[in-house]
Amino acid sequence: MIGVGEAFSPRYAQARQKFLQGCAEAGLAVRSHVHPLKGRDGEELAMDVALDGDPQAERLLILTSACHGVEGHCGSGVQVFALHDAEWREKARAQGVAVLYVHALNPHGFSHGRRVTNEGCDLNRNFFDFAEPPPVNKEYAELHALLLPEQWPPTAANEAAIAHWIEKNGATAYQAAVTRGQYQFEDGLFFGGKAPTWSNDTLREVLRTQVQAARQLAWIDLHTGLGPNGLGERIFSCRDDKAAYARANAWWGTPAAPVTSIYDGSSTSAFLTGLMWGSVYEECPQAEYTGIALEYGTVPVMEVVGALRADHWLHKHPEAPADLAASIRSKMLEAFYTDTDAWRGQIISQARQAMFQAVDGLSPRLAHFV
Repeated sequence: MIGVGEAFSPRYAQARQKFLQGCAEAGLAVRSHVHPLKGRDGEELAMDVALDGDPQAERLLILTSACHGVEGHCGSGVQVFALHDAEWREKARAQGVAVLYVHALNPHGFSHGRRVTNEGCDLNRNFFDFAEPPPVNKEYAELHALLLPEQWPPTAANEAAIAHWIEKNGATAYQAAVTRGQYQFEDGLFFGGKAPTWSNDTLREVLRTQVQAARQLAWIDLHTGLGPNGLGERIFSCRDDKAAYARANAWWGTPAAPVTSIYDGSSTSAFLTGLMWGSVYEECPQAEYTGIALEYGTVPVMEVVGALRADHWLHKHPEAPADLAASIRSKMLEAFYTDTDAWRGQIISQARQAMFQAVDGLSPRLAHFV
């Protein structure tokens, strides 16, 4: 067993080292899909993949981190802890469930402390058929110039204009407009891209090469940045399918805290486009799929949006003073990672519960004997 604090890391390179060491100590082989670019400190970047269990297992749980780069501080900690958790590993093995760990879906963003990929894309808006015309986010278009002003911090006039938009349309509409995903402004927030990113292509390769034996497939994708601090919201991450939603609630929901959904407005997340889990239906059609995003709260959503605005501004203005750049990077980390033992403890306990529940869900005939 590893201590909760030991499982988490302040930098990508350290997180990757802990993941690889955890795999080695667990006797797991790692397939490293090396990114074409180097990290912030010149380190190698990779999407590292390890399978714990039978490669031909028909029941498989995927556990992924760092879809949104900087959020990997949280997700990596969960994965590293799990690799050292003998009770968890025995639970999965005893019920015939293989576990596929995908560490750092977006290693470039993780290393650089950004949410986007090296292409400037939100990976979880990039899974779209680019042969088709992309959806138009008219509300974002209204806000784009205000979100990324010429100077930072924004002027009082800029803040007043955004406040006016929110007063007119509502805070929920503002969150939806900004976060839904947009495909027109390449330098903008939540840009879905013009083509599949490296991470998109690489994840699809992982699914094609390591998930084809699965007939029952679960996926827990670890995220941060929405909701009350430390609370892990379980957000339905499948097509708008009643049977799949019923399964997800049976596995992970309770009457007091059901699995939330972007389809009925119950989630803190807005309705989104180009979502990553769509790749499962295309690459693994043989499997019955049930998935959630486990979304941990950090700071209020307006602070998160503010941190993202500043990060995008800084990317456009590399000439910014060093102290301003450092402050912006610090706020980005705070928006997606709470650096306290209490928060880390909440992360591990809730993730661990969801993982145990997934194994039981994948093995309904065995669950009541455990």
